[in-house]
Amino acid sequence: MKYQIIFSKGFKKSFQKLESSERRIFYAKLNLFVDNHQHPSLRTKKIQGSDILFESSINMSIRVIWIFKDDHLILMLDIGHHDILKKI
Repeated sequence: MKYQIIFSKGFKKSFQKLESSERRIFYAKLNLFVDNHQHPSLRTKKIQGSDILFESSINMSIRVIWIFKDDHLILMLDIGHHDILKKI
């Protein structure tokens, strides 16, 4: 199932702080994510202690935090290096 992806203001702000090479990697992984958010290379999992927050890996250091808005819509909340998980 393909999902529509929307981005929060916080995500957009964090995204702009990434290196251009990191943004390119994100776009490549986004296509994969839209087709299958559970693809093994994304290492998607529910964030410990939360019933609604998920994280997916863009590479070994960059993570995306997101939620399901409904059956066809995902809201990307934040992106950054692994330490973004400490903000939760």
